[in-house]
Amino acid sequence: MICFVIALDGEAAPVIKNMQGVQMQLIHGKKVYSGTLCGDEMRLIVCGVGKVNAAACAMLACERFKAEAIINIGTAGALRGGMNVGEIFPVSQAAEYDFDLCKINGTAIGVLNEFDERWLPLASTDGRECKKLATGDRFNDDKADYNLLTKDFGADLRDMEGAAIAHVCAHSGIPLFCYKVVSDVAGSTTEQYLKNIALCYQNTEHEICGIYGAVASKIKK
Repeated sequence: MICFVIALDGEAAPVIKNMQGVQMQLIHGKKVYSGTLCGDEMRLIVCGVGKVNAAACAMLACERFKAEAIINIGTAGALRGGMNVGEIFPVSQAAEYDFDLCKINGTAIGVLNEFDERWLPLASTDGRECKKLATGDRFNDDKADYNLLTKDFGADLRDMEGAAIAHVCAHSGIPLFCYKVVSDVAGSTTEQYLKNIALCYQNTEHEICGIYGAVASKIKK
């Protein structure tokens, strides 16, 4: 079974609109939707915002539903030019940019204690251009964060959940397929996000069946 782990109700709605026979239950206070998508039984967990919520629900997908793969889809901020609002990009690598053990381990920011590299590899399905995602528990226009993410990390996108799900999947041996729709570009983040969110959800709804179909084909090989 493939499970979606998605932060917000609004981000989950485009997937639910493509599902059939939808039912919802609460598990540990989290909304879990069951139904079929493209003829396959699946689950969708609305995890809530942030890394702890994302990791907890990724583990729920792994343990309770025995997920063969997890799909995370949601909005993200673009850090570089050439990415348009509403455009959806697959993610090939993700890192937690607010994880810092430099003073203890002498490692670079973002290198998790049990790994040697800051970037966690994600699964991919096709030849579409992939991006690097930086995840942290911050939503801001801070210049220091922007410089860290672009100059040190070389990231293309930033969000608050993706790399935390990748962290769980790396330990669980389960592939993560991550897709991010651009809601804003660096600068005036909150204003852009609120202005563009409806377009992001609309575009996601149109792309869900294609995304799920590509992932399902990859898993079934």
